[in-house]
Order: sequence, then C-alpha cells, then structure tokens
Amino acid sequence: MKQFFKFAPLAILALTGVLVAQSTAPHYKQVNKFTLGGNGFWDYLKFDPAANRIFLAHNDSILVVDASTGKKLGELPAKGSHGIALVQSLNRGFNTNGAAGTVSAFDLKTLKDIGEIKVGENPDAIIYDPYSKHVIVMNGRSQQVMAIDPKTLKVTATVLLDGKLEFAAADPGHLYVNVENLSKLAVINTHTWKTEHEWTLGTCEEPSGLAIDRKRARLFAVCGNKVMVIVDAKTGKIITTLPTGAGTDAARYDAGLNLAFASNGGDATLTVVGQAKDGKYQVEENVPTQRGARTMTLDPKTHKLFLATAELGPPAPGQRRPTIQPGSFTMLVYAPEK
Repeated sequence: MKQFFKFAPLAILALTGVLVAQSTAPHYKQVNKFTLGGNGFWDYLKFDPAANRIFLAHNDSILVVDASTGKKLGELPAKGSHGIALVQSLNRGFNTNGAAGTVSAFDLKTLKDIGEIKVGENPDAIIYDPYSKHVIVMNGRSQQVMAIDPKTLKVTATVLLDGKLEFAAADPGHLYVNVENLSKLAVINTHTWKTEHEWTLGTCEEPSGLAIDRKRARLFAVCGNKVMVIVDAKTGKIITTLPTGAGTDAARYDAGLNLAFASNGGDATLTVVGQAKDGKYQVEENVPTQRGARTMTLDPKTHKLFLATAELGPPAPGQRRPTIQPGSFTMLVYAPEK
C-alpha cells in the first residue's frame, strides 16, 4: 500500500464529518478501540471469519488479534510485512514480505511456518481468488502479478503489467488490479493468465484500494486525489466518481448492506457509499475516525469495520512519513447503529 500520508486541515475534517445525503443506510459509529502496542508502521488487515480473528501487518510481524476483545492471540515473523490472504479450505494463510521478496505460508490453526515462496520485488497486496483457486500477489517494484498454487506453494503464472501495482479483486474468470502510477485498472483473464484490458479511471490519481460487488458487477477504486471511482466490471465504463477524503488507501464492499467504504487516513474519516432508490450511488456519510487510519477490513456477518492506526507526530527532518508514538498502535472498530 501507499508509503506515506497526506493530511487535511482540521477545517476540512469538520466539513467531511457531516451527513452528506439523506438515506436509509445505517449510521456508523465507533464501538471499540484496542491499543495493541509495539512500534513501527502497518499495512493491510484481514478478517478471519472462521475464528473471529484479525490479522494485521505491523512492521516486521503479523499480529493475530481476537476481533471481539482485541486480545493478542499470536504473532508471525515477517520481513517488511504488507498483506495477508487466507485459504480456509486448506487451513493455510499467506503473507507478503516486502523487504525479502517472498511470500510466507503458515498453518491457520497453529500459526506455524509452512514454507517461503520466492516472488518478485517488493510484494505488497495479496488476495486469495476462490474462482481460480490461486493466491495472487502484486509485486510493486517488479510490476508483476504472480499466481501461487496454495497446495504446492509454487508460482504457476506471472503477468507483467508495466506499472506499480496496488490492490486487486476477483470474480469468476477475471482478476482486476489497480495500477497506481498509470491510474488504470488492469483486467487479467484467470483461465489464460493474459491481460485482456487496461481501463483508464477518469480523474482518479494513484488508485490504491479496490473492492467489488460481484452481484451488480461493480468495482470501487479509491484514489489518492480524494475520490472513489465506480466502474462497470463488464465494460470498464465509469458509472460515477464520488468524493472521499485525504490519504485514502483501502476500499471494502459489504454485500449484505450494499455499501462501499473508503478509509481516509489523512483527514481521519471513513466514507460510506450507498445506492439511492433510483440506483445512483451517493456518499451517505463521512464518519470521524483517527488520523492515520487508512487501512481496514470487514466482518461481513456483523458488518463491523476494523481500522488500524497509531498516535502520529510530525515527520522527522528530511522524512515524509509522520513519527509514531511508541506503543500506540491501535485497532479501531466501527459498526452500524441498530
């Protein structure tokens, strides 16, 4: 994911924290805050529905936390941790090691190491595609998508995309990948492992997070210039572009509520997007969060959202990233009001 934050003035935060459109969508509020401790930066979160756990990429480890209590259940070593993918049918998890150029496989029950897979340079985002039955890793620096057989732990396909790769989403037969520096969505056929399309994303700059509504064939790409672009997954046509917030990095879609989300670490908001009765998409609200809360995961059953952040200070001289108060790494939990 992105390696720096952009922060908006407090005046913008005050404006974005209000309800934007009238709707029957539920209002979201913070229901928990768990201080997990430790030092360093963080990246993706992944919810484990089978065990009600959250996997969090934090510095040089993967933290495993109870989703209800925030209790630490375990920790996996990593080498520049970024993303996590889970293959429940095989009882296996996978995480990217950006500094080592590898993907680690581990047992979901024991959290013990199974093996390490050599991939490309700076592996970042990773997902499990249940349709092709492959673990998919996006190599940011070497600009490759790699498909890993989760049974054999072997790379079975490599697709070069000539750009900096961010998050991905899948449906039957296709993989969609945000190409950050080209402001495009690449479409890969997962039967042939060939690129079928490269769709431009309109006014979007630096797309990062990506979510999918498979029922309606809609993709939700969030962008570095404070917008979410909604795309027809069959044609590549842009349905609409909506405002989000500064420092947007992750996107999620809740199929049960037909809502899309963007986590905006720069101005400390969570943008909620829904559909009106006429089918048009609209911003339902911008929920106040905490500065730096730019990554998230979703429990589709309870509709809870989990965001990660820490207490942040000004950047050190000559640095772009903010400083982090030691021991302040935190998981925030948001839920719809009943």
